[in-house]
Amino acid sequence: MSEVVVVGSINVDRSMGVPSAPERGATLLGEGVRRGPGGKGANQAVALARLGRSVAMIGAVGQDADGDWMLGMLVAEGIDVSGVVRVPEPTGQAFIFVEPNGESTIIVSPGANGALTPAHVEAQRERIAAARCVLVQQEIPAGPVERVAELAVGLLVLNPAPARPLSRELLARVDVLVPNRFELAGLTGGPVPTSRDAVAIMAAGLKGPASLVVTLGAEGCVVAEGGAVAFVPATAVEAVDATAAGDTFCGALADALLDGMSLQGAAAWANRAAAVTVSRPGAQGSIPHRNELE
Repeated sequence: MSEVVVVGSINVDRSMGVPSAPERGATLLGEGVRRGPGGKGANQAVALARLGRSVAMIGAVGQDADGDWMLGMLVAEGIDVSGVVRVPEPTGQAFIFVEPNGESTIIVSPGANGALTPAHVEAQRERIAAARCVLVQQEIPAGPVERVAELAVGLLVLNPAPARPLSRELLARVDVLVPNRFELAGLTGGPVPTSRDAVAIMAAGLKGPASLVVTLGAEGCVVAEGGAVAFVPATAVEAVDATAAGDTFCGALADALLDGMSLQGAAAWANRAAAVTVSRPGAQGSIPHRNELE
């Protein structure tokens, strides 16, 4: 059995450099389109595999050439894909617009990811229960996410992206919740916090998960655990493309926690890994290996 199980999306990314974020009604001239492997689930699985973890992926791809290609890319990373199902819907697609400062706007067409069901998860219950860590996100339907939380025995890490309401029961089962400031606001029902202090206050007031790490991009992250809140600064770097930075962060955070690091220490390690990712273009191609961090 694999040490880590990642349950989530598998997409083909199509990214393009743009002079600014697209606005309603505007026509922009962009740079050449790059095709690459992506999806929040697949990205996090790759991040963990490159850090040396034994990883199994649970998700869905289409019965199409994109599905063949994505499975091949994951296998090449040493990831067990026996839990990935093939469905009639097309493999998921993500369209990414990258600004000169590295910030990205992403539109996802879920495709096969939306066809993942609780029954697909149930079929992998032994694998999920045996894992030391289970990592899940929300580019798949709510039902499978809920079932994963019910089956997980080891450390359960939830990246609630993209944002949507979460049940109290699910939040109570989560060991570490990893939202950004926008997702945190969606969970609490408050306005998006614009300062680090506002993030800390909002994080401290969220009920349910045992621990919380709120990612703030170039500002670092806020860690809330046991009633205490701390700030962990980011690693300074010149940003090129932030597309897979959050996914790299989640994978590296889980990696460090499995090594027994404190939550603050794990967040610092994850910041370091994410900094490498934003310094390079693309999604999975930008994710670092362990020797690049050590």
